[in-house]
Amino acid sequence: MTALALIFTLAAIGISETVYLIRKRIASEKPVCILGEDCVTVLTSKYSRLFIIPNDVLGFLAYIVIATISAFLVIGVEPIYFWSLILKILVFVASLISLLFTYLQWRVIKAWCFWCLMSAFTIWLMGIIIIFSESI
Repeated sequence: MTALALIFTLAAIGISETVYLIRKRIASEKPVCILGEDCVTVLTSKYSRLFIIPNDVLGFLAYIVIATISAFLVIGVEPIYFWSLILKILVFVASLISLLFTYLQWRVIKAWCFWCLMSAFTIWLMGIIIIFSESI
């Protein structure tokens, strides 16, 4: 149960960071970049979309689904095995995509985005929790 509460909390953090980025993008405003000044470079690069959908929107949807599934698992919505499997698959796929985007920042774009790295770290933490949790 604690692992699911942590995953839900991390999903809430992910939701808030992606909502911030979506709002800034829609308003055509630069996001506050806590570390460095390369956020705009990354967020406006040709890699800022996956299948024509902005990455912040995809992240938002992923975090919403992760939060919902973790809530289902906490309250015991059947079939538990199915929800657990979907959660694991979604976090695994999101971790791989985050790894790809981190690589692109490092080697291709050659710029770092604080918000992108925070999102990747959030997803990777979820993966670590799932790997080491016996209850999921």
